[in-house]
Amino acid sequence: ANLKSSGKKKGDKAEQLRLQREEMKQKEEAQLQEQQEEAARLEKERIEREQMEKLEAKDRERRASELAELQSLEQKFLSAQQWRRDCRAQAKWEQYLSCDESPDPTVLQDINTFMSLWREDQNEDVQLVMEKGEQVLKLIEKLQFLLLDTPPNEITEKERVQYQESILELQTLLHQKYDGATERLLKTANMYKDSETGNMQVVIKDKNVTFCIWANLKKLPRFKTHMFYDAQHGFDLPKSLALSSVAVRILHTRYDHVSPLWLQCQTVPTLEVLDSKEFTQRSECNVKEPEEKEKTAREEPSMPAEEEKCSDGRKSPVSFKENSNSIADINGTEEETEKKSEILDLSQVVAEPLMHEEMNEREEAITDEKVVDLEQLVPVGGVYHIHALQLPPQVKQIKDWSMVELLDVGLAAYPYPPEGAEDATQPPVQITLGLSDNVMYFKNPVVARWNPAGQYWRTDGISNVTYDRQEKSVTFEMGTFCTVTLLQDAHLHLPYQAWELRPTGVDEALLVLTTVFATIQIEIKGHQCMLSAVVVGEEEVLSHITGKWLSPIDLRAVLKQAGVNIFPGEHSHKYVSVSQKAPLAEVRAYQQMALAASAFAFAWSKWNLEAGQEQVVFKVREHLRADSVNNKDWSLYMFNGQRAQKLKMTETSEAFSTELEEDSEFHSTLHHMLKDFASQEAMDKVEAATFLFVDVVYQLLLATRVLTYS
Repeated sequence: ANLKSSGKKKGDKAEQLRLQREEMKQKEEAQLQEQQEEAARLEKERIEREQMEKLEAKDRERRASELAELQSLEQKFLSAQQWRRDCRAQAKWEQYLSCDESPDPTVLQDINTFMSLWREDQNEDVQLVMEKGEQVLKLIEKLQFLLLDTPPNEITEKERVQYQESILELQTLLHQKYDGATERLLKTANMYKDSETGNMQVVIKDKNVTFCIWANLKKLPRFKTHMFYDAQHGFDLPKSLALSSVAVRILHTRYDHVSPLWLQCQTVPTLEVLDSKEFTQRSECNVKEPEEKEKTAREEPSMPAEEEKCSDGRKSPVSFKENSNSIADINGTEEETEKKSEILDLSQVVAEPLMHEEMNEREEAITDEKVVDLEQLVPVGGVYHIHALQLPPQVKQIKDWSMVELLDVGLAAYPYPPEGAEDATQPPVQITLGLSDNVMYFKNPVVARWNPAGQYWRTDGISNVTYDRQEKSVTFEMGTFCTVTLLQDAHLHLPYQAWELRPTGVDEALLVLTTVFATIQIEIKGHQCMLSAVVVGEEEVLSHITGKWLSPIDLRAVLKQAGVNIFPGEHSHKYVSVSQKAPLAEVRAYQQMALAASAFAFAWSKWNLEAGQEQVVFKVREHLRADSVNNKDWSLYMFNGQRAQKLKMTETSEAFSTELEEDSEFHSTLHHMLKDFASQEAMDKVEAATFLFVDVVYQLLLATRVLTYS
């Protein structure tokens, strides 16, 4: 037994020694394998580093020639600037030669004479006033377009102030004439009696305004509710008003002359090319802080009782001088060869193109939550001036004479609630507004009232708001008569879910923006662009603004008026969660995408979010014919403004990687990066693209900011 026991112990020890030797051998093999793998990794890194250094050295060597080649293409932007300058001069000359009745709104003497003559004209027939009003609106539009389209170096501060003052005076005069026409209608209220109720009711409208006027001639409580069926506006009066000599006017202007002027004249991206002797590389970012924009509102010329105050007590107009920031303000160093090239001025980029840490904040933060922040909510669909008016003396017919008592007060407001009465004890007025088919409300609109004293829109004093999407109407109650508007979130469509820019012909392209609510298609051709479709669900909407060739500035205006605001504003980054991009990368990308847009398609990539602030990532493919739409043709490119590279990963890769595509190199410009993989036919189309087409593409890319707001 002892022998067996000792034999077993010896066997166990031998087995243990064998296992220990095997374990040590495995450890040695693992260590050796680990050392070999580490050596291989280091060797791979060394090779990759050497390859990268070679590529970087190669990029540095050809940088001067590539920038010089890009500079020759960038002359197209300068040509576009000169073309627009010539167009402005030609328009002014044609205005001078036309000798028509319409004044030149930029000539102070002409516009003052025009306004003086109209003030003295006592003919207040509503149809004539509306016709003249259309002319006034065109003059205002001309001045607004000039403020937006003219580069800072072509317009003086004195001219800016003059244009703004002219806009305000024209707006005030127009509203005064509307009040005069209303008074004339009310003096002849008996001519517009309704056979059923005996009260006056009249609807007069054109494409710009709608007059809805009701006069309480019978003073019967059962007729306190009225609907203007030609306009789908209506009201329900408190009983005390139903027994009074009162008139109700709902004047709907499809434009907004009430909100502060800065809202109507928001600057849009304009192109400026600087000599890059002023430009220095963005290695140390010291951006000058922009000057504060002076935002001064004007008083509302809504009621005649306030007209004197409006004309005499109005605040001075706003200065819309563009920020002085530009790439030239950024400090650093750059190679001498690059100083010969030209680059785009970033001062005109909308939103927060300069460093967001140093963005301007508004002069006064809004502390009252009932005061509307017009950078977050914007009026859509125009303005509704809803007022109770004192019924003036009626015209009396005596033989062949028409006689009427003239009052010094003119058209006067009917006070409601009555003076001395507490608002809380007075029943509210119920209003129903029919909404135009020419405007889209993607969410329930917010009803706001204008505060003339504070010069802002407020949301209090409005209650029981009901929005009927099917009937396209909104009903609400208000404690007193006032001017109201319907507000929509300015950033409903931001960020975009996707975007794509693709050529469709010679100097033609299509920009498609996909938002949460709609798909917007914009065609580009020559020096103009056209809204080709706004699709909500599967339905095309807003047919009244599709199919019209416009400048980018005009297209932006009509889309915003229709409720489709796809253009980020100066402070949009405060309201939209986005990955902000360095201005150098973003603007140079737009510039070079525009230069290549005649032969290449560009599109949204999910990896742009993960690329960081300094880089932009987008999809690219050569696109020479309409049938080249296969998604597998897309490649990913990354660009930081000074270096472009083609990425190995695809849109469906599991993780973001900056690894280069096989057999690809770095380039200083996107143009040369594309050239490495493009056909000669594609590059010939890029060279042949006209400067007007390139410029419009660039303006639209700057206006939509697709590389930040998507």
